[in-house]
Amino acid sequence: MSEPITLNVGGKLYTTSLSTLTSFPDSMLGAMFSGKMPTKKDSQGNCFIDRDGKIFRYILNFLRTSHLDLPEDFQEMGLLRREVDFYQIQPLIEALQEKEVELSKAEKNAMLNISLDQKTQTVHFTVREAPQIYSLSSSNMEVFSANIFSTSCLFLKLLGSKLYYCFNGNLSSISSYLQDPNHLTLDWVASVEGLPEEEYTRQNLKRLWVVPDNKQINSFQVFVEEVLKIALSDGFCIDSSHPHTSDFMNNKIIRLIRYK
Repeated sequence: MSEPITLNVGGKLYTTSLSTLTSFPDSMLGAMFSGKMPTKKDSQGNCFIDRDGKIFRYILNFLRTSHLDLPEDFQEMGLLRREVDFYQIQPLIEALQEKEVELSKAEKNAMLNISLDQKTQTVHFTVREAPQIYSLSSSNMEVFSANIFSTSCLFLKLLGSKLYYCFNGNLSSISSYLQDPNHLTLDWVASVEGLPEEEYTRQNLKRLWVVPDNKQINSFQVFVEEVLKIALSDGFCIDSSHPHTSDFMNNKIIRLIRYK
């Protein structure tokens, strides 16, 4: 083993050996640490590489083991591909291509399961009738919940590009509410007649919209129609064996499958 070397990659420090860094002489790292290319130093004297520090761990581990090991919930394939292209480690480029083919095959066959719940809730709010004059009012409000699970991470990303929360005057993709790559829970309300816009924000009430159609989802029927439209366009079909027809028509459970 050669003497240890500390690298500063995008602000993140790694310690490895010269023999590891030069294990593929024709790569960018092989050229940098064999003296063929100049290297930069940080203020501590560590070799500095102005690339993504978090992703570098997978590249360094490949240099050590010749295996590309990624976590099951890895969500940064695009960024990893760009970093791999930069370092030009040919066996790693090939390993990444094989991994992408493997993931693509796994994505083709998929299951989508959505369970729905709806309840009526009373909302209390104040209405400004004139300067310095307010009155207390209340109204019934429909509250919706959808628990979505799919074995296809890409489908949930697609869903996130179509459905947006409306809150505090802004639209935000539901993708930011993913609990994990395969699971998403949505909670929203229908518009309430007479409820001032600022009350939605004050009471933390989100509404759900479909973009780019700019259609508000005020009922489960509309939600089911929109989700089916998105799912069917992505190759899903209704699973005739489950759920029971009455459950599907009553908008309690949606289950779709995809075979490619």
